[in-house]
Amino acid sequence: MSEHNTNEMQFQIQRVFTKDISFEAPNAPQVFQKEWEPDVKLDLDTASSQLADEVYEVVLRVTVTANVGEETAFLCEVQQAGIFTISGIEGTQMAHCLGAYCPNILFPYARE
Repeated sequence: MSEHNTNEMQFQIQRVFTKDISFEAPNAPQVFQKEWEPDVKLDLDTASSQLADEVYEVVLRVTVTANVGEETAFLCEVQQAGIFTISGIEGTQMAHCLGAYCPNILFPYARE
């Protein structure tokens, strides 16, 4: 049997959870009486922090805003988070993992 390589990349999902969720319809029901041609804006943002050695929290924030004219029809925000164990990578590979790969795992949960 070969010796265990400590430099081998290790990746494990520890937890996936909803950190925050909110929905606002500040101009309801009046805004829904108007001609419904909303201007919908979708924003995605990520943040990450190290919780312990090789353990990271990644948060994906999804914000959807719908405006009808100058009025906000609704605003929905979800912060979907995950705790990941990552080892054997560093530098730009770690930045890519925390900024793209982990959020990609979280997105389907936020979409639900």
